[in-house]
Amino acid sequence: MSVETTGRQERQRTLAMTVVVIAYVLSFFQRFAPAGIAADLVAAFNTNAASLGVLAATYFYVYTVMQVPTGILVDTLGPRRILLLGGLVSGGGSLLFGLAPNLDMALLGRTLIGLGVSVTFIAMLKIIALSFEDRRFASVVGVCMLIGNMGSVLAGAPLSWLAQHVGWRSIFVGLAVVSVILGVGCWRWVLDRPTRPGSVPTAATDRPRFDRTIVLSGLLSVLRNRATWPLVCINFGISGSFFAFAGLWVTPFLTQAHGMSRATATNHVSLYFAGFAIGCLLIGALSDRLRLRKSVLIVTSHAYLGIWLVWLTARTLPLSVSYSLIAVMGLVTASFTLTWACAKEVNPPQLSGMSTSVINMGGFLAGAILQPLVGWVIDQSWQGGVGANGARIYRPDDFHAGLLLLAGTAGFGALATWLIRETHCRNIWQEMSPNSTATNKSN
Repeated sequence: MSVETTGRQERQRTLAMTVVVIAYVLSFFQRFAPAGIAADLVAAFNTNAASLGVLAATYFYVYTVMQVPTGILVDTLGPRRILLLGGLVSGGGSLLFGLAPNLDMALLGRTLIGLGVSVTFIAMLKIIALSFEDRRFASVVGVCMLIGNMGSVLAGAPLSWLAQHVGWRSIFVGLAVVSVILGVGCWRWVLDRPTRPGSVPTAATDRPRFDRTIVLSGLLSVLRNRATWPLVCINFGISGSFFAFAGLWVTPFLTQAHGMSRATATNHVSLYFAGFAIGCLLIGALSDRLRLRKSVLIVTSHAYLGIWLVWLTARTLPLSVSYSLIAVMGLVTASFTLTWACAKEVNPPQLSGMSTSVINMGGFLAGAILQPLVGWVIDQSWQGGVGANGARIYRPDDFHAGLLLLAGTAGFGALATWLIRETHCRNIWQEMSPNSTATNKSN
């Protein structure tokens, strides 16, 4: 293959990764935006904690449902078409959300947003799997997560500040336009075949196709694999508690339980996401360098649980301590990102989309359950206090049961890390056959 052809493939890969990662930044922003404008949403729709939780969680409901279908579609039809459709749907949802006259319309808009952006991450993983060597997978995913988390950082203090100046509705109308542009960009530059420099596409990879028999057998293969399920549990526990806390409840918790101003609380949110972004890069790179998955997951997930225990003490911390604690919490939260690499390494390589989507479903299912459930638990302790804008006021004790629920979920994820297979950063699927389990099992 000529140098010119290799250079063209490299440029194609760069363009495709750029537009997909920008779309991923937007999906992160949409996921965590309710945390930055929680007070605005309560005032706009005159809602309580439970209803606010449902509004935020609609994103996670549809995202959860779409994970396995997305994995199937990117494995069979390729990521290009799926990303275009996702951009159009999320654009329509963002427009509806920004213009919503009542809570019901806002719920519909939020649902469409979740439906549209639900395809972005799995499609990105598929593109990375097609474009980079296996030994670089976790590191490249970490870099993409680092960049993608710019969206979550922007969903904290910057969104809160901008919403107070131009209104949160205008922001989401503008995001509708951006979503459509990114969808069209993915259609223009993303390819459905390998783009590794020097790779030669085959007929099978050049023209993805949907075969129902292959799809069902592939999905059953992933689901029947015992090594898949501990990874689902880790994602459920760590990712789910993260989505529920950072995606909605961290700002109300810090403002009402710890007496912080809105600006200070949203600064904590942005720092949390910044720590998470850095953690995605560092933990993925560390795991790849050490060639260890299980050990890194055990240490970081238990550190994450330990920080939850500090929050449960309900002690008012000096700002320097709370800022440091939230930054470290973000850093170790990123441990769950290794589950995607593990999923890819304990299942057949050609099923990378399905395997990562099954794992990812665990975290979003937990987020969908926990966001409204935490709100319901908080409402049970509410003493009837109402602020000047009609929004409910909660006491520090009202948040304790909700935080205990999140901490318990994090503990469940930490315990599951002891049950995973150590892959040493390579695909061990063939070694896991019944005849080789005894000799190749590595725990």
